[in-house]
Amino acid sequence: MKVFLVDDEIVVREGIRESFPWEETPYVLVGEAPDGEMAIPMIRDTNPDIVITDIKMPFMDGIELCRIMQKQMPWIGVIVLSGYDEFEYARQCIQLGVREYMLKPINADALREALDKVSAQLTAERNTFEHAASLRARMGSGGKLVKEKLVGSLFSNEAAEKDAQDVLEQLSNMECPVPAPYYAVVDAAFSPVEEGQAVADALAESSGGIALPSPGRVGTRFLIPGESAEDVEEQAYSFATTLARELERVGGSEIRVGIGEIVDKPEDIFRSFKTARHIRHLLVERTDETAIILGTREMGEPADEKTPAVISEAKLYMSLHYSDPNLMLQDVAKAVNMSSSRFSTVFSQQNGQTFTEYLVYLRLKKAKELLRTTTDRSLQIARDVGYNDAHYFSYIFKKNTGMTPSEYRAQYQNQPE
Repeated sequence: MKVFLVDDEIVVREGIRESFPWEETPYVLVGEAPDGEMAIPMIRDTNPDIVITDIKMPFMDGIELCRIMQKQMPWIGVIVLSGYDEFEYARQCIQLGVREYMLKPINADALREALDKVSAQLTAERNTFEHAASLRARMGSGGKLVKEKLVGSLFSNEAAEKDAQDVLEQLSNMECPVPAPYYAVVDAAFSPVEEGQAVADALAESSGGIALPSPGRVGTRFLIPGESAEDVEEQAYSFATTLARELERVGGSEIRVGIGEIVDKPEDIFRSFKTARHIRHLLVERTDETAIILGTREMGEPADEKTPAVISEAKLYMSLHYSDPNLMLQDVAKAVNMSSSRFSTVFSQQNGQTFTEYLVYLRLKKAKELLRTTTDRSLQIARDVGYNDAHYFSYIFKKNTGMTPSEYRAQYQNQPE
């Protein structure tokens, strides 16, 4: 399972990174950040299973991070780190869906125990058939089917003409987060259908209302409500990306996801569905083995013209700013006029690397050049390529090259790449 670490204290991050025997466990540290603000886009990009976060941090503390994750990524397990004088903060985080609460300082054994406990919980919840069955038992199959049929009725001509508002009111009476100011429809197809629908059903249930599902003939359709157009776009792309990864994780294939246009009237939900379905039908003709996610805005950006230009623009921006230690995904997304989730999805699909992977590639490429051609210390080189923490730089360097910076310099100094 993938783990992401958030703590403003370098010594704490270094201690967890270096003292925990990651290579001897089923856990992989995929990234770290010094505060919640920097962590959110990195978490979206790296898609961890578990996030370990401190409570007191600058800019965005652990409480706000937990609040955002509960709203936007509730399928991720959270472990909170806290000092003895922060019980009230910890209590608030626990109310926000935190799985485990640990007092500082922590040791490797305690952390392993917490990770194992959260991992077991997530694995049990991801057992699609048992999880789907338990959901039906909790809420009653009748009530679940009524919700699915109501959502499905929005994807029809009749709802477009007259009673979409009534349907939303009925869903609201069943404790669904509608009506809302904005909506979009996500239409997903996958194989095998029955197993994939169980995954989709479980993920939608764990989303806390981010996505309302309605099974279809070849997959599942989802209604995505939101408070703003930007909110809906973020949630639609984030949910679609997580759905695709979960389907791939359980062996799903032929995953094609269309994201419809964002609308602000209940009667226009059907229009969003039609565009999502049209995109999904077009994607079925693609022979790519990996999952494909496409929205209406990308439909106006043909794969051989505009989209690579956007990616090239993003890469150029990153090549000019990679040495900035505060460079974040949302900075690049803003530079190319995309929402963070949409940019993350489009970039990884078009580039074959996530934003984080490509940023690491740029930084290490420059670091290797400096190690070969200069006598600068590793600390200086780390800063030159965007890492304030020299130990983290060494960790990332060895993780990606198999050598420490000093070993690389000894072997390749004064040699061309």
